[in-house]
Amino acid sequence: MRLFAVLFAVVVLTASLSQAVGLANVNSKQAQAVMSKNKKMFLLDVRTPDEFRQAHLKGSVLIPLGELNRRVQEIPRDRPVLVYCAVGARSATAASFLASKGYREVYNMTDGIVGWYQNGLPLQLGGK
Repeated sequence: MRLFAVLFAVVVLTASLSQAVGLANVNSKQAQAVMSKNKKMFLLDVRTPDEFRQAHLKGSVLIPLGELNRRVQEIPRDRPVLVYCAVGARSATAASFLASKGYREVYNMTDGIVGWYQNGLPLQLGGK
């Protein structure tokens, strides 16, 4: 019985820690909900400058995936980070990288800006 109690406590602790830290995959609708609950969310666009100029999420910061390792210090560690790209492949790589660097709350938008657009969510078109 005592062994069961210890094992149960370990499982509960592990589950709560895994939810409190690390990486979560979300679709664009879930990302919008997370953003609306947390106004301090850091929005990270890992696409190319040309893609960013076409359209991006308002308030996002562009750090192309190929520059992420060199520019990671530009991403605040004290805020949750939402990472997106066109369709979710590059952002998955970037989000995993950030989590491996100790970022505690990272969200990967799995359907990217394409999913965001297809769901009719607001975009910043053109310019910076």
